[in-house]
Amino acid sequence: MSPFLAGVLQMLALIAALALAYRPLGDHMARVYSSDRHLRVEKSIYKAIGANPDAEMRWPAYLRGVLAFSVVSVLFLYGLQRLQGALPGSLGFVPIDPDQAFNTAASFVSNTNWQSYYGEQAMGHVVQTGGLAVQNFVSAAVGIAVAVALVRGFARSRTGELGNFWADLVRGVVRILLPISVIGAIVLVACGAIQNFTGIHEVGQFMGGSQQWNGGAVASQEVIKELGTNGGGYFNANSAHPFENPNGFTNLFEIFLILLIPFSLTRTFGRMVGSLRQGYAILGTMATIWAGFVLLMWATEFAGHGPAFEAAGGAMEGKETRFGIGASSIFAVSTTLTSTGAVNSFHSSYTGLGGGITMLGMMLGEIAPGGVGSGLYGMLIMAIIAVFIAGLMVGRTPEYLGKKISTREIKLAACYILVTPALVLCFTAAAMALDTPVTSMTNSGAHGFSEVLYAYTSGANNNGSAFAGLNADTQWFNTTIGLAMLLGRFVPMVFVLALAGSLAEQTPVPRTAGTLRTEKPLFTGLLVGTIVIIAGLTYFPALALGPLAEGLAS
Repeated sequence: MSPFLAGVLQMLALIAALALAYRPLGDHMARVYSSDRHLRVEKSIYKAIGANPDAEMRWPAYLRGVLAFSVVSVLFLYGLQRLQGALPGSLGFVPIDPDQAFNTAASFVSNTNWQSYYGEQAMGHVVQTGGLAVQNFVSAAVGIAVAVALVRGFARSRTGELGNFWADLVRGVVRILLPISVIGAIVLVACGAIQNFTGIHEVGQFMGGSQQWNGGAVASQEVIKELGTNGGGYFNANSAHPFENPNGFTNLFEIFLILLIPFSLTRTFGRMVGSLRQGYAILGTMATIWAGFVLLMWATEFAGHGPAFEAAGGAMEGKETRFGIGASSIFAVSTTLTSTGAVNSFHSSYTGLGGGITMLGMMLGEIAPGGVGSGLYGMLIMAIIAVFIAGLMVGRTPEYLGKKISTREIKLAACYILVTPALVLCFTAAAMALDTPVTSMTNSGAHGFSEVLYAYTSGANNNGSAFAGLNADTQWFNTTIGLAMLLGRFVPMVFVLALAGSLAEQTPVPRTAGTLRTEKPLFTGLLVGTIVIIAGLTYFPALALGPLAEGLAS
């Protein structure tokens, strides 16, 4: 079987699995966030934190809940890392340096999971499981909660109430993320992933020296790392490590977990707004972009010219022979079009244009299908922009799901789409202009610039993957990427929740003959075009200096 055909068959199997899970999971999540019933364990959590889950919140109160919880999470995770030397199960590792501890705390709380450290050489069992793994759950639940609040803004009218953040947070963890993670961890353990709390082992002699590995609760962290679109690996090799990703089946299963909730949330959206066809339109947009990126990646990675490429059947440098080009390309596209950041191959070793595709996936805003929650609310913001553009073309006041898109709504949407590009481009420009950051670049020229551009794109878009040729463990990069991650996560949430509150206060507008049919394929095409044009106009000059220049020169 040719490598290309193997990739096509894996993609078809993945699509089939996602299609089977789409309806039951999407409907389940809609019931979770629409139910008035509280489970016994949820009541215990509400009592412990002093929250009233039945108290409705307007958007400022909802935002305060998001920010307060996240600030506490950053402080807790930072303190846990700084105290590591005094904790049990530390495996003899010393406390994490202040700048790296800040970077890691910001990373995992913001659902970015950028890592400027070697996991197996820096973090003990308590920090890994009690700190990082916990944030994998709750940061994902925060993203879903904000998305659900925006959906309620569309679904409700003549009220500013968006639900209760604490109830949405707890339900997301207890009823969605935990059950799937338990089942997924069992599957990974059965397929060869490790799950233990052993110490450091010497596994053999290599080239005159010994190689050491430590155990850990890898399978349980791996499943929520993918399911919650987090991406932080227990080991530095991430999902290329056989302890995390043992074989071809687990590789496909992990891609399935990455895409499962973001795609299924479109049905949740359709169910909650009372029109499944609206959810299908958003799903169609996400699926079109995702499939298009996979095909583009295959075209660049399979079509390499020269004896080395021909002998390997394509660009095999930096890719695991267990997975090959086809599966590695699907994984790379899926992680960069979501906020996952996990890698099963070395993105820096992709062809020049292939590396540019991974970067462009993040630059689109990671909305196809995007991170858990963040992908849906990012796509809905883009839908509002597309409706506004359509309204300008025909001279009508734009409407979406029965809500008028007035000056206030379009200003909030515009602010949302400007935050991340401003962070990426300003931090990249500053890093390239100063002397110290440039010394961290392993490569010069276009590829060296791509390393820096990729790092800030990954951080500000809350992705977490890296070109890895950049030494990011410096005070400059730990601090600036940490700030980019926090600002890129929480500033857009301000505009999302303000928009949700504004929409919820409106009175629905009746549909007329002139209303744009946003459930039709025509709108899906308009939405795809809007996304590509906005990202292209924003980032094209930077891409031209990096991956495009490198790709055209090769």
